[in-house]
Amino acid sequence: MTFHTGNADADGAADGGWLVGGFKADHAPELATADVEVKWARLAPGSRDDAWTDPEPQTSLTVLVSGGQTIRFRSGGEAVLRQSGDYVIWYPGESHTWEASATQETTTITVRWPSSVR
Repeated sequence: MTFHTGNADADGAADGGWLVGGFKADHAPELATADVEVKWARLAPGSRDDAWTDPEPQTSLTVLVSGGQTIRFRSGGEAVLRQSGDYVIWYPGESHTWEASATQETTTITVRWPSSVR
């Protein structure tokens, strides 16, 4: 087959919102690739993760679909995503935390490359 259709909420449910990546090989092989990882995230108003991620070996790109999100970086600084289409990209070795809009559901798409098997 040369294409696949699905639903981001359903296809990402088993992997924390991650839709595509090498880690899908054992339970969704049609979504497995070593090239890239794609995540669809729906964040409840006021949700946050204050724990720093481990330094990531990939480059990451987060694009705001709706709502708002602040992503803070351990190396210093933050990205405030306010309107649809705002994005931030960070590079291997960076750690981050995040906080969603306090008043509305936030939806983002994150792309990481290459994929690392978890």
